[in-house]
Amino acid sequence: MFLRLLLFFLIVLIIEVYAFQAVKTFTKVRWVLLTYSLVSLGVILFIAYEFTKFDRSVGQTKLTMITMGLLLLVLIPKLIITFILLLEDIFRVFSGAMNRFSGPAIGVSFLPDRRKFISQIALGLAAIPFTSLIYGMTFGKYNYKVITQQIFFPDLPDAFDGFKITQISDVHSGSFDNPEKINYAIDLVNEQNSDMILFTGDIVNTHAKEMLPWIATFNRIKPHKYGKFSVLGNHDYGEYVDWKSEKDKEANFHAIKELYGKIGFNLMLNEHAFVSKGDDKIAIVGVENWGKHFKKAGDLNKASEGLAKEDFKILMSHDPSHWDAEVNTHPQNFNLMLAGHTHGLQFGIEIPGVLKWSPAQYVYDQWAGLYEKAGKYIYVNRGFGYHAYPGRVGIMPEITVIELKKGKSLV
Repeated sequence: MFLRLLLFFLIVLIIEVYAFQAVKTFTKVRWVLLTYSLVSLGVILFIAYEFTKFDRSVGQTKLTMITMGLLLLVLIPKLIITFILLLEDIFRVFSGAMNRFSGPAIGVSFLPDRRKFISQIALGLAAIPFTSLIYGMTFGKYNYKVITQQIFFPDLPDAFDGFKITQISDVHSGSFDNPEKINYAIDLVNEQNSDMILFTGDIVNTHAKEMLPWIATFNRIKPHKYGKFSVLGNHDYGEYVDWKSEKDKEANFHAIKELYGKIGFNLMLNEHAFVSKGDDKIAIVGVENWGKHFKKAGDLNKASEGLAKEDFKILMSHDPSHWDAEVNTHPQNFNLMLAGHTHGLQFGIEIPGVLKWSPAQYVYDQWAGLYEKAGKYIYVNRGFGYHAYPGRVGIMPEITVIELKKGKSLV
């Protein structure tokens, strides 16, 4: 433990030294340097103090999210500065060694001076994530986007051609701090006038009580002609905190399951329901959370008992890792799976038709948007809320509208 702390403070010291050097080459004004040093020290002490005070019986709070945001706000820009100046130092050492090898010059230092423009470049590049993270915490986290997606199926029942489904996911109500913005998002949901709405899990961060101030708000989601269905997400099981007793944990889990009903959603626990339109029908299948790295409570066999292989099926399963692990090879032939969970890591770059990148893609093969394999599809919602980092950069909160179309796949 002592060695880990020592290593941590050594790394922090190196990062701070390099960051200070960049600031020092930019300005020599003493009060600016002193102010920078005092603010940096204060932030480091605050972050360290908050991490030592983290209570595993409480879990994430708004203060812990602020702390995480502050950590990223100071760490990422300073890491960029450190990386650039470290490369410069490697060049300076190499250059000094070459000069010494060719014959030492009288009065010339071994190391060439640090170049001001390199520090300016480092500071300029560091300003990009710094301003982006601030934007993400102030505006990005509520910058809701309605994303529409047509998906074609040759075996879609005729009556469901043009059937519209709104999907929301990962509400994480314990993170909300702006009722006006949440009401705006609910208005967007209602404006879509979809036939059905599906909610793919994570109504809270941990505790059922987090949702209580928002029940009336989410009850504003109007009835949908063909129903409102939901499933559980990994956070709904309350497994990321220490409970006083198993009884308390079970009581919280029971209360969380009741929350979905309190906002008008039919919670599906490894089960299915048929939705009929005219003479045709499709099956909505909902499983509990199944994740490659998280709780495996989902049971596809139980959820699809009584279904025929030829029935058109839409599966709700919170974690997209379920798709490759079980869903794609399951004999029941699930036509479309809807998931969430990843949030797109709440950080990335998306330019439609040009670029789509997030660190989430190094963990999940399907992390945001539509994917297809052998005529089967998965859509991964980017999430309605936010968690851990109290913001979103590049990957915005999403309300998905999927239109089912009869016909040959265009993907």
